[in-house]
Amino acid sequence: MYIFFTAFLLIIILFAILNHCRAKSIRKKICCLSTCEKIQQLNDLMAPFGFYYSPCQDIFTSCIDAWQREFGYCALYDQAAPFAQMVIDCEPVYFDYEGRTWLIELWKGQYGINTGAEIGIYHADSLISPEEYATTLFHAVSDREMLEMSMELWQGKQRLFHYCHRHWWLTGFRLGCFSQPYDLTLKASLQFPDFEMMNAFREALAKSCCPVDDFSFSGLSVTVIFQEPCSRQPCQRFPLSCRFSQWKNRLFCRLFLWITRPFTCTADRILYLYYFLPFAFSRAAQVCKPHRYKTRRHKRHRKNAAA
Repeated sequence: MYIFFTAFLLIIILFAILNHCRAKSIRKKICCLSTCEKIQQLNDLMAPFGFYYSPCQDIFTSCIDAWQREFGYCALYDQAAPFAQMVIDCEPVYFDYEGRTWLIELWKGQYGINTGAEIGIYHADSLISPEEYATTLFHAVSDREMLEMSMELWQGKQRLFHYCHRHWWLTGFRLGCFSQPYDLTLKASLQFPDFEMMNAFREALAKSCCPVDDFSFSGLSVTVIFQEPCSRQPCQRFPLSCRFSQWKNRLFCRLFLWITRPFTCTADRILYLYYFLPFAFSRAAQVCKPHRYKTRRHKRHRKNAAA
């Protein structure tokens, strides 16, 4: 019995020593890389997920040619969010323009171990009734239809980031940051191509019962302050799932910061995680995890349509 216990203890000590030496070697390897090399390597790692790293804002954001683009959007995606460890506020705005029903949606909240926000632009193939909004698959807009957008995300009185781009799906995710959706404020601005589209969006905002003080207009530009959602939220449908997901998100955020504690820069942290715990890197990098649900649901949708 004593021999077994001694052998087990020696194995644990040996494992700890080897693990310490390995971690030390990885830290040295990362420190020897230049900033450009780190960013290039990080972007190569994130490309399959449809994202890249923006060092000036210290966030991950979506690529224009991200693979998620081909799967569009459906209201079921938001309803499934709590089961993918996404605890978010969302605000869809539907309006008719040029013979089609359009959707511009805002999101903010906790995406796994990421605090982030999104602005998405989609449209249906034709005009649809409000009763069909919840069941229609909307397509991401083409390059020609993309809009100039900017987003500014605040956590209380602290600004987490400000990002702008001409895009179909503008996103920003701060890794290792934990937030409750109600603590976040998203300031979103969109530049429309003409007054017809801008007015259609403005009228839809007015009908959504959002407070007048939450949006403003200047020329063809519309700015929306998204703090308290006006529509019914996924968390209201599944409160227990949301609480459990947030408990896990907070725990995993702390674990991420603890494991990568030799570093403070996000690029260094994520590269260290990649080399030290590759399986954990895959989990941390999946800010796009909800789109896996989108992929499966989209495939089911196409099968049902074919049937």
